Amino acid sequence: MYYKSFYAFEGKTPVPAVIRSYTEADFAELVTIQSEAFPPPYPAELWWNREQLLNHVTLFPEGALCAEVDGELAGSVTGLKIHYDPETPDLHHTWSEVTDDGYLTTHQQNGNTLYIADLCVRPKYRKLGLGKELVQALYHAVVEQKLERLLGAGRMPGYHLMAARMPAEAYLAGVVAGSWSDPVITFLLRCGRVPVGVVADYLEDEESGNYAALMEWRNPFL
Repeated sequence: MYYKSFYAFEGKTPVPAVIRSYTEADFAELVTIQSEAFPPPYPAELWWNREQLLNHVTLFPEGALCAEVDGELAGSVTGLKIHYDPETPDLHHTWSEVTDDGYLTTHQQNGNTLYIADLCVRPKYRKLGLGKELVQALYHAVVEQKLERLLGAGRMPGYHLMAARMPAEAYLAGVVAGSWSDPVITFLLRCGRVPVGVVADYLEDEESGNYAALMEWRNPFL
């Protein structure tokens, strides 16, 4: 079980917070958080359900973490282990394929890579830096389990504003170059993630044009 207490900051004010493993007692609130974090046009059928969450804490509890602020759940992150070959990166997989539609039966106990299936924070807590803390908690799992990397495909919600002018790869390159920012990709860059490439038809996501940026964080101790 993972447990870390720390101070998040709301402006200049320290706020007591916790990153911990989530359990069955948290399931109902975790579903509510999904609905708040991913409102329409994000498909409601992609929010977690109880069976999925039970699989998360059963198959790979080290990848099932939540953030808590003053006793209220504020966000969560979920991951699984897969085998990944950096020499032949798979830029054609979908979220559904790699996570088994969120049920994580694709988890490979002997995998070399921790793959993020989901990261969400309640809108009212997004200025506290909890998303970055949740991601860093999974970096701890990568190091502790001697995995090669953390991998995940991030939404590009700003892309729809520029889709008529450029392909998704050019949009991602512009974010990395600092020519413009993206709410998700810029955040992931600040978390230490590095782009591997663009995945088409990754997830039904109108804002991203169904594209996602595959990004990694390599274990610095290997």
